[in-house]
Amino acid sequence: MNVVIAKNKKESGKQAAELGADLIRRAMRKTGRANIIVATGASQFDVLANLVKAENIAWNNVTAFHLDEYVGLPITHGASFRKYLWERFVSQLPLPLAAFHYVNAEENPQAECDRLGKLIAKHPIDVAFIGIGENAHVAFNDPPADFRTHKPYLVVELDQACRKQQLGEGWFPSLKTVPRRAISMSPNQIMKSAAIVCTAPDERKARAVRDSLEGEITPDVPASILQRHRNCTFFLDKPSASLLSRSGA
Repeated sequence: MNVVIAKNKKESGKQAAELGADLIRRAMRKTGRANIIVATGASQFDVLANLVKAENIAWNNVTAFHLDEYVGLPITHGASFRKYLWERFVSQLPLPLAAFHYVNAEENPQAECDRLGKLIAKHPIDVAFIGIGENAHVAFNDPPADFRTHKPYLVVELDQACRKQQLGEGWFPSLKTVPRRAISMSPNQIMKSAAIVCTAPDERKARAVRDSLEGEITPDVPASILQRHRNCTFFLDKPSASLLSRSGA
């Protein structure tokens, strides 16, 4: 695992996008195509803003998946991750993607998990762009996460800390309006990615970052599973790295 500490979140996002773009280019040089996972949330604003500007990527040969979506939330809702990704990523690219496999959890979430699981099995992931939550969740796998399942997508219950984070970031007007369930990519499916680019800025993530990088690997700290990945890079800013023993902060 590699750790890159930038002076601020904008620089962290820029550096994450640069590495991710380079990994996409490398994959395309090998096979002519690339498969990626794209994340959402406030941590990805600067990543995606820079990634869509990356040069020398034939986006029409890139297939994309995303990590999660709220159960029962329409795509028109301001917190919809499908809407987020259309506005901040898909519609901003210079060429249309080969495919973007959105997570649609509006009506039959288990059937959607099955559909997406069959699709992603045919598209080994070259690069996963992810973040971690204030409770150290990865995707919407809140603690204790299921480290045993090899199902690609799961229907999960969102814990109180996760729901409070979504409220705190301004996606919902009140806690009671934050959905209690979501479809999430499983930890083991994320770990199948050839490379992982994890961006986690802001002081509110500092404890989760420390526990994920320096603590024991445990389902109670879902992102700690990333310690086992052979090609995972964490992009932090100084506030999010402030509790690390090796941060120098």
